[in-house]
Amino acid sequence: MDLFRKKDKDDTADTETNLVKCLSSIDLLLLGVGAIIGAGIFVLTGIVAANDAGPAIVLSYVVAGFACAFAALSYAELAASIGGCGSAYGYAYAGFGELIAWIVGWDLLLEYSISVSAVSVGWSSYFNDFLTALKLYVPTKLHHDGGLFNLSAFSIIIFLMVLLGYGVKSSSRFNNTMVLVKLAVILLFIVIASTAIKPQYWSPFMPFGWSGVMHGASLIFFAYIGFDAVSTAAEEAVNPQRDIPVGIVGSLLICTVLYIIVSGLLTGIAPYSTLNVSSPISYALLNLGYKFAAGMVGVGAIAGLTTVMLVLFYGLSRIFLAMARDGLLPRFFSQVNGYTKTPLRIIVTCGLFMALLAAFVPMHDLAELVNIGTLFAFITVCAGVIILRYTQPDMPRPFKTPLMPLIPALGIISCSYLIYNLPGLTMLRFIIWMAVGLVIYFSYSRHRSELNLNERTR
Repeated sequence: MDLFRKKDKDDTADTETNLVKCLSSIDLLLLGVGAIIGAGIFVLTGIVAANDAGPAIVLSYVVAGFACAFAALSYAELAASIGGCGSAYGYAYAGFGELIAWIVGWDLLLEYSISVSAVSVGWSSYFNDFLTALKLYVPTKLHHDGGLFNLSAFSIIIFLMVLLGYGVKSSSRFNNTMVLVKLAVILLFIVIASTAIKPQYWSPFMPFGWSGVMHGASLIFFAYIGFDAVSTAAEEAVNPQRDIPVGIVGSLLICTVLYIIVSGLLTGIAPYSTLNVSSPISYALLNLGYKFAAGMVGVGAIAGLTTVMLVLFYGLSRIFLAMARDGLLPRFFSQVNGYTKTPLRIIVTCGLFMALLAAFVPMHDLAELVNIGTLFAFITVCAGVIILRYTQPDMPRPFKTPLMPLIPALGIISCSYLIYNLPGLTMLRFIIWMAVGLVIYFSYSRHRSELNLNERTR
């Protein structure tokens, strides 16, 4: 039995599906922005400026943006040429074979499910603070901190489960609205801050040296995570060969520009050493006397985290669907609901699991698993681009990664470096998760995979 049997890329692109093609290039662009811009721009910017980079945080964002762009360009090429809703899992199936595809898919299930649960816990903090400002209080036992059950985190995941189950077009409209809300809040900050800059706050520009800039870049890198979820929408895009690369690269470019502008303005209106607070943008605006604008930042953070959860939940359901259709997960989950045109069984199952996880389990330790899982997927995609360029040189490529093989090679190197700097305990947990996945593959998945069944019938 061949553990590295490959799925032909045409099988991935031409898979019959009941998913409805309704997402335009604008929808995909906003899908990417929705996944990328979350609490990072509202929280991480101030923390990294205060502790690592100072005003040179703008350079940290540039460095991290380039590192992420290497993987984004590789994703864009494979999404345009291979397609399918499986993202890196599908690309690994075509480039490396079934065993590696299973490992990547199992990794992505971890990444996306833990991400949604972890972000929902952060969302609950902002939402509870928002309710408190309205003089509405959540009982202590239903708080995220020290309580028995995180009601807010549980509720938002159930809401998103219902929304995604209802249909992808309604989910896209909701995402687009929330993205516009958080972009409006960011633009409000840019307008206000640009009139209140004090250049002396930018001196010294690089108080922690280049080492601080690079360490800040390694932390800020994770503010860019999420663009890969756009590639899971290939089967629901109207013109995936053209629009998926636009969504991936365009959303990353937009977010990078916004990150650089916001971080530069933030350190220009407040001393960088004072920004190590939970909401540095609100803090800076309050110091300038803009109480209403500071309050709107909280609304922007809630909207930002909501879209992150929505897009990651969406991506999780599509990767799960691709693996179920290939037989690596139970085929019970491969059915698309005839009315909603969504994988309803997967959405409900994953939604309940993640909601309960968020309600009961402390997420601060598990959240680091998201980082290593994402980086592993990025490395696989970058390597897959190189391999397929040489093993399938005649494969149609509507979008090509430039400077081949330099760009994907730099992606592999930069992501490997970031993995190297993660805590050893995180790596151990990741290895344990992968070991569990291998047990499932060898005891169940490899015997029931579509490719194995096809081999038996020949």
